Amino acid sequence: MASFSTAQPLSLPRHPTFSNPNQPTANNDRSSHTISLIDRCSNLRQLKQIHAQMVRTGLFSDPYSASKLFAISALSHFASLDYACKVFDQIPQPNSFTWNTLIRAYASGPDPLRSISVFLDMVSDSRFGPNKYTFPFLIKAAAEVSSLSLGQSLHGMAVKSAVGCDVFVANSLIHCYFSCGDLDSACKVFTTIQEKDVVSWNSMITGFVQKGSPDKALELFKKMESEDVKASHVTMVGVLSACAKTRNLEFGRRVCSYIEENRVNVNLTLANAMLDMYTKCGSIEDAKRLFDKMEERDNVTWTTMLDGYAILEDYEAAREVLNSMPKKDIVAWNALISAYEQNGKPNEALLVFHELQLQKNIKLNQITLVSTLSACAQVGALELGRWIHSYIKKHGIRLNFYVTSALIHMYSKCGDLEKAREVFSSVERRDVFVWSAMIGGLAMHGCGNEALDMFYKMQEANVKPNGVTFTNVFCACSHSGLVDEAELLFKEMESSYGIVPQEKHYACIVDVLGRSGYLEKAVKFIEAMPIPPSASVWGALLGACKIHANLSLAERACTRLLELEPRNDGAHVLLSNIYAKSGKWESVSELRKHMRVTGLKKEPGCSSIEIDGTIHEFLSGDNEHPMCEKVYGKLNEVMESLKANGYEPEMSQVLQIIDEEEMKEQSLNLHSEKLAICYGLISTEAPKAIRVIKNLRVCGDCHSVAKLISQLYDREIIVRDRYRFHHFRNGQCSCNDFW
Repeated sequence: MASFSTAQPLSLPRHPTFSNPNQPTANNDRSSHTISLIDRCSNLRQLKQIHAQMVRTGLFSDPYSASKLFAISALSHFASLDYACKVFDQIPQPNSFTWNTLIRAYASGPDPLRSISVFLDMVSDSRFGPNKYTFPFLIKAAAEVSSLSLGQSLHGMAVKSAVGCDVFVANSLIHCYFSCGDLDSACKVFTTIQEKDVVSWNSMITGFVQKGSPDKALELFKKMESEDVKASHVTMVGVLSACAKTRNLEFGRRVCSYIEENRVNVNLTLANAMLDMYTKCGSIEDAKRLFDKMEERDNVTWTTMLDGYAILEDYEAAREVLNSMPKKDIVAWNALISAYEQNGKPNEALLVFHELQLQKNIKLNQITLVSTLSACAQVGALELGRWIHSYIKKHGIRLNFYVTSALIHMYSKCGDLEKAREVFSSVERRDVFVWSAMIGGLAMHGCGNEALDMFYKMQEANVKPNGVTFTNVFCACSHSGLVDEAELLFKEMESSYGIVPQEKHYACIVDVLGRSGYLEKAVKFIEAMPIPPSASVWGALLGACKIHANLSLAERACTRLLELEPRNDGAHVLLSNIYAKSGKWESVSELRKHMRVTGLKKEPGCSSIEIDGTIHEFLSGDNEHPMCEKVYGKLNEVMESLKANGYEPEMSQVLQIIDEEEMKEQSLNLHSEKLAICYGLISTEAPKAIRVIKNLRVCGDCHSVAKLISQLYDREIIVRDRYRFHHFRNGQCSCNDFW
């Protein structure tokens, strides 16, 4: 690897150091003493005392002394913009240094656009115009508010003022354009700089990394090396971040080796960047070695290690890191909750959240709430989700787009669609994720037409749909049989909305066609796909074949699916069920023997129900629950009552080789959703709804049983299976025939 510099880190972008044109070449003793006092000020009270003394002695009329006092009042660690403005107004003739100082103070303050107003006041004073020291701060203000139009206007003014090619101005423009997402303009500015400094290169590298183009960052770094530009500390942090994002462990190791071989002073920021690169690239051994050698660690260091173990799903080690942290902050707790939630372990995520609730002096933030709400959605923890919503209201937490989307998603997946609608209606501003979440909620509850109406209202609100939006719309069409509508939208995706269909969109259309019985049309659609059909596409066709009992096409779809995913247990089970429904028990035996020999195991049916904030899970034929005796007692009572009212078990749903009718019936009765519903009956009272979450598709017999229970026991029953919701009330189900 080409050599790097061991220079100290530079800020991005670096501001120019500008001089005071009124600085005297030789100060008298009184002025020198006052300037010395100003430099030694440690608080605003001391500065005001000096100010008063300067006014009394007449020293405030000295331009240099006055501007020095003003600069400290505006830019020091104890600065007060209100006081600084009063000082500025007392200066009889502010010079360009003073104007630029005020612009800089506002650009770095809570309202950066105020610097533009000051700038306009400055140029209205014909004595002073903007110079190369003025524009970097104005451009910084534009970057802070991500105003591309303002940045472009300032760029034009800088060019007209003949300072557009100044390296400090250009570096600020690069940063501004990246902040506004205009990468092309940033690149154009970079190419116009005749004498690029290291900040110019760093601004480009950092910008590419932050805006999702780490490959370009690495390419630019290679060019930087080829031009023998000495890399700075910041360069290495940026390049390591690019390596982490691209999972380029080899190049990352080369950077780390250089740092070690050339004895680069590794401060905490650089060490954390190295650690992050190792963990993101999956080299936990390298990360651990570096971690053990680090003499200084902060919470970023510990959280990075925690994330590294979580990425590898070594949750025991991740938990050990959390326990070992000298000071656990909310970021570390969030990392562990998020790791569990994103890796399909929602119950564990909720356990960590409950532990977090017991911690003192740690406030939940929006990231905590979003991750926990997502975990609630997965397991159907409606009561905890409601508690979080109340917590948000009680503590005045702002409903940003992420929290709003998470609340809508949680209520929708927990079966409370009305509450999801309420959250959606309560917010004035909605981005594409909020709209998509509401459309997705309507889709999973079978409200296809309402989901389509929401899609068009979204466009009326000038919100452009994304790929997720279309996925949710297609799902809505699938569960409501809206074939024509789905086909039309699919054709318009690219031409009208500029979204190129991805694998998931093709799979959705196959599902739309297949569920509605258009199997041959679905096959032709697959054959015409411009990209190779994925496993999800063949899986959608296989699922449709089960619904419509098309054995020959099911075998073809399953064959193609298993070519792509040989160890897909779901495909084996689905084909086995199709064989069973067709009475081909020999084929069932052969397929299940193959699964045993190859070590494939069917995912067991599992249903969960939340009672008093606790999630209770039931497997088919479960005997592990502490109240299993009462549950089975209630089940026997329920089944007897149903039979007395005309219920007959749907033996066609028994997908095993069982000869005796009594054994077939018993097999049906042991399905997990029946056990969960019975537990709900003995644990709650009307009018409280019984909400059950099933990990697999609800079978036809359980569907019929839930209908009858809702009528005989006068209970609302809501069941969410792998694909959608089923709402049972008064012996009716709100779902249509396309479930």
